[in-house]
Amino acid sequence: MEALKMLEKSKTIDWEYDAKADVLYLSLGDPRPAIGVDIGDGLIVRYDEKKAEVLGLTVVGLRARLAKQLETSSGE
Repeated sequence: MEALKMLEKSKTIDWEYDAKADVLYLSLGDPRPAIGVDIGDGLIVRYDEKKAEVLGLTVVGLRARLAKQLETSSGE
């Protein structure tokens, strides 16, 4: 697989949080159709296969992750 374009600066980063599902959606530039690849630990990278370009990231369980991290940090 060719290297993915992922660190090129995007004009915008759009985001949407679904509180009911506890999922954060990040889009680099305007949201576009993409292939999703589960990279583990509740992270899904969305990319354009033809352009080999990362278009976004989905974070499943964001609220739960933050709560767990805050619990761990406050207990130290």
